[in-house]
Amino acid sequence: MEKAYGYIRVSGKSQIDGDGFKRQEKAIKEYAKVSNFKIETIFKEKAVSGTLDETERPAFQEMISMILKNGIRTIIIEGMDRLARDLQIQTTLIAYLASKNITLISARTDQDITEAVMSDPMKRALVQIQGVFSELEKNLLVRKLSSARNRKKAEPGKCEGRKSYHESNPELIAEIKRLRRKPRKGKRLSLNKTLESLNNSGFTTTAGKPFTLSILKNIIYKSMR
Repeated sequence: MEKAYGYIRVSGKSQIDGDGFKRQEKAIKEYAKVSNFKIETIFKEKAVSGTLDETERPAFQEMISMILKNGIRTIIIEGMDRLARDLQIQTTLIAYLASKNITLISARTDQDITEAVMSDPMKRALVQIQGVFSELEKNLLVRKLSSARNRKKAEPGKCEGRKSYHESNPELIAEIKRLRRKPRKGKRLSLNKTLESLNNSGFTTTAGKPFTLSILKNIIYKSMR
């Protein structure tokens, strides 16, 4: 019997205690039973929009981390809308999984989604590109961390600096990314409108003050480095 993980997601906090998780879990377990899979763990993405990529999905990241350690290479979802609702995000996530040789199966359609993607020459090229950039990203991160450690060793008595917003307030970063994401049809929200929305939503600086345009620009600039 082949081992697999389940992945389920609901978009809103009000859905966490609703029927969404139970329905998805039931569909995955029923499919696993008739298809000779043993579900090791079902990872639950709580209140995460279907328009967010893998960097903003803690349960997805935990699942991938486990997969890369223990050799399990199959993920079962209820359906593609539970993976993501945005077509571009769907494609990105599937390409990411395929680049890691991970099989994604839809319980609803009994389809090996990664196999279907790899059979399409254009989509297979996207998977290969995704794999290249995943390795590049990892190598750059390792180099960056190594350089940072070396600089710290070279500065005796240097105290740890103030944490960035990426470290201290990931919810803020996620909200900025959401506001600044360009819709499929229409224009990206302006910086002024983004700033207004952040302050109206109750987000504040580390000093407890409203954000200014210069602070917002600095956060966006650092997130692109």
